Amino acid sequence: MRHFGHIPSASRAGLFHQEPAEFTADSPASTLAVALGATLYSPATRPRLADDVRKQAARGVVSMVLCLEDSIADADVEAAEVNLVRQFAALATGETGDGDRDGDADRDGDGTRTPQDVPLLFIRVREPHQITDLVARLGDNVRLLSGFVLPKFTQTRGRAFLEALTAAEKQSGRRLFAMPVLESPELLHLETRAETLAGIAATVDKYRERVLALRLGVTDFCSAYGLRRSPDMTAYDVKIVANVIADVVNVLGRSDGTGFTITGPVWEYFRLGERMFKPQLRRSPFLEGRAEDLRTALIEHDLDGLLREIELDRANGLLGKTCIHPTHVVPVHALSVVSHEEYSDAQDILRPERGGGGVLRSAYTNKMNEVKPHRAWAERTLLRAEVFGVAREDVGFVDLLTAGLAG
Repeated sequence: MRHFGHIPSASRAGLFHQEPAEFTADSPASTLAVALGATLYSPATRPRLADDVRKQAARGVVSMVLCLEDSIADADVEAAEVNLVRQFAALATGETGDGDRDGDADRDGDGTRTPQDVPLLFIRVREPHQITDLVARLGDNVRLLSGFVLPKFTQTRGRAFLEALTAAEKQSGRRLFAMPVLESPELLHLETRAETLAGIAATVDKYRERVLALRLGVTDFCSAYGLRRSPDMTAYDVKIVANVIADVVNVLGRSDGTGFTITGPVWEYFRLGERMFKPQLRRSPFLEGRAEDLRTALIEHDLDGLLREIELDRANGLLGKTCIHPTHVVPVHALSVVSHEEYSDAQDILRPERGGGGVLRSAYTNKMNEVKPHRAWAERTLLRAEVFGVAREDVGFVDLLTAGLAG
């Protein structure tokens, strides 16, 4: 699979100075952590879930979470587990999940599906015992599973989840990753935050090779205080949430080799609603051709706030995003592509002859590149460039958005 692999190769060639690289579920963890991109959540109760997974993969989704936790009712958990096992079997055999044959499934003409049809798949469980139980019930179809999302993660609760994951790996012979969700009240409350963060850091460090990324549960943070941000506001406008994000990045997102990839919070809105504030998308990037129509569509679907939050995610040390609607995927990926200017700066900073440090003017002659302080940023940028690609010099995010949506 690859990012923007759903658009024609000729279109990709026109957009990218360096095209996104291909990767698989067996790629190194460092690559997969960056490549997660927009991770789309779906309730595990959907009767045609296998078909949904294939359709989203064809539209550019490379990671999905099939949820057994908050997205379904307590009474539906047992039926959802049964459904998940059936849906994984359907993915393996080319059926739709409700027993019918998918007419588009046989891409190679031999009755089987090609590996790139299935994105990185994770199951969000409620309790540790579900991990080993589901792996056993999936049987050989566990080969389609990349790991588990672990909710309300703390040191005590997290240890049980990670021990279950370790047992499931031995049981299946399959590498399985964990994505803990940081959303517990102990993390939010000021008097317990430092101790909770220290405990989480010690736990994930012990299981470092199995922890692919850490996810932020901002909806739960807001719930603890009866808050809900409007589509005109980002998570960073809610100060109590912004403070937690800052502390999580401070402890768990360091670039000294001790940190982890931390993904951005969910954007809850996907339909037209009454606006209180003016749109956040400037007109200037959208002035050519039909781009103004795209701007209007983004505003009407409350996605201008999403675009701003994605930019703030990256500025605050987060990468990728939890998504609950397919329309959020392309904006996340378009804004994850490395610009030609960023790539030029990163390459200049990391040239071998710059190893001794120093300051240089950027090739774009608009900024200072200081070799030692900017080195970690440059390394992170080139890793993002590998999986999301580098835009051509004259290509902006509007072009990438348009191509992604059309693809």
